[in-house]
Amino acid sequence: MKHTVLVVDDHEMTRVGLRACAQAMGLEEVDWLDAGTLDEALAVFASRRPDLVLLDLKLPDSLGLQGLRRFLAGAPEARVAVFSATEDPVIVEQALALGALGYVPKSARSADILDTVLTMLAGGAPQRACREPRAEYAAAPGTESLNPTQLRVLELVLAGHSNQQIADVLGLALGTVKNSVSSVMLKLDAQSRLHLISLFR
Repeated sequence: MKHTVLVVDDHEMTRVGLRACAQAMGLEEVDWLDAGTLDEALAVFASRRPDLVLLDLKLPDSLGLQGLRRFLAGAPEARVAVFSATEDPVIVEQALALGALGYVPKSARSADILDTVLTMLAGGAPQRACREPRAEYAAAPGTESLNPTQLRVLELVLAGHSNQQIADVLGLALGTVKNSVSSVMLKLDAQSRLHLISLFR
């Protein structure tokens, strides 16, 4: 059975690009709809009732979380995931508190974004797709033994994020983040969080 996904973004290339990536990966079980404004998105939702909405937070007629509030107020039955370039943990937490199904950063790889979309369509627990770790961390001495999740956790630790904030950004359980931080410290022979940070300064 085909599912329908509505992509709401003011950049046509983003909307077209996501559809093209899906086609290139042979993702035939999804029909893609798109809208460039919040009002247009609400009209499309009313007429087509898509299974999932990917909603940008920067639209010509709505900025920030007010767009999510307005969409859910106009279509309370909608299943909406935020699709944004913003990765601020506070914004992520607020979006989820307002009723967003998930949070998908635009910086994530297209394959990860599409995997997240399929997970949400299947009714599974959504995970926020993660972008690739920055090259300087992945190439730093001693980090070759870290897996991709540990590299992302390391990057966020170095950016000053708390364990809870890292869990919010990556869509991981807090216990998983704590274990990852401990593993990173063990592999890099860091005696404390501050010591870990000092190794990259």
